[in-house]
Amino acid sequence: MEFMVFLPGMLLAYFPVKQYLRLRPAKLAAVTAPLILLLCLAGETVRRFFHINILWLFFPAATVMGVFYVHTVKITRWKSVSVFLSICGVFSCLGNAAIGLSGETTPPFPPRTTALWFFMCCALSAAAWHSATHAARQLLEDDAFAPTWYVFWILPAVFISLNLFIMPRNPGILEQGRLRRIYIFISLVFLVLLLLSYLFFYHMASSLNRIDRLRLENQFLSMQQARYDSLLTTTRQIRQARHDLRHHFHVLQGFAAQASWDSLAAYLDEVQGSIPSGDLGLCENTAVDNVAGYFSIRCKECGIPVTFALNLPLKLPVPESDLCSVLSNLLENAIEAGIKTAPERRQIKVQAHLHSDHMVLLSVENAYDGKIREKNGVFLSSKRPGEGVGLQAVRHTAEKNGGYVRFHYGDGVFTANVILRSGD
Repeated sequence: MEFMVFLPGMLLAYFPVKQYLRLRPAKLAAVTAPLILLLCLAGETVRRFFHINILWLFFPAATVMGVFYVHTVKITRWKSVSVFLSICGVFSCLGNAAIGLSGETTPPFPPRTTALWFFMCCALSAAAWHSATHAARQLLEDDAFAPTWYVFWILPAVFISLNLFIMPRNPGILEQGRLRRIYIFISLVFLVLLLLSYLFFYHMASSLNRIDRLRLENQFLSMQQARYDSLLTTTRQIRQARHDLRHHFHVLQGFAAQASWDSLAAYLDEVQGSIPSGDLGLCENTAVDNVAGYFSIRCKECGIPVTFALNLPLKLPVPESDLCSVLSNLLENAIEAGIKTAPERRQIKVQAHLHSDHMVLLSVENAYDGKIREKNGVFLSSKRPGEGVGLQAVRHTAEKNGGYVRFHYGDGVFTANVILRSGD
């Protein structure tokens, strides 16, 4: 029956990720409950026939439930493992507190201790419902804090080890002097320290996420300024070309009157080269137009031909920040790939339009040379070890409101198809 604590534990683990479930909640519950019951029966069978301390059976049982949890949620492995271990850390502190309160140490989890532990875990899960469904969910949704998940699991792992270390092994040892009170105090101190560590982690993550949002806003403002400067330059060039147009007509009429066709053709080539080629507007939506205009300038500076077909209205059904973030990440990756591609093969094509008045379909296609590294459906970064942050952010932004993203590559062409849905 000790394994029954997995029931409130799994429930608490699924609270912050309910929008990332691979199975419907009813189907997930129909699978999880029998799995926990099966672990209870298997644990009791192994304990009776092989006389193994139930404490050591928790490790394989927790591994089974952890693997099950990781494969039933659509978040990164680091995040899912960290969430599962964080709950294990808290429940281990409650287990020691239950042992101290019951005073029973032989065997490690007698019936009264088991019942008290299960009740305490259920009470904590109920108390943590709001925090798990709001604060923890925000941390999982933000990608700015993603690298910290690589080391966060160490914190609950350390507390689990400490709780195992202080757990009494000899019968009646807690009844000697004040050891029982000291043991309860230490267990509760560990629990408070662990919860405070989680709180500190949350506030630190929130601060870093705010800083990252400010960075994105500054980046969009820089794009807007660059787009404005480009439009201003193009407008001045068009005004100058319009002013010089009548002079060009006088010259052309002179060449035509003299039947000097070679001179006429040469003059036309010269005039055509002086006509400004800048686009005044790539999209009706101002935010998307600023992003597209900024990367259009960058593509010209890098010698990468780019074409835009952005059929988007002034008001979008999806958050402008999401679409701009996705477009920026995809174009940033496309330019990086284009710089490494042979000049004659460089090409970027961008298309976007509305579908059903509540979805935006976006496609970015670019040429590339070399090899794309992919592992278990995750694209690896070409600049550093580990996952590529840009494409991971695109996938997260697309899927958070039920959207979709698909990356396809082959024959030197990489294509990203993204569907962004409104949050309504």
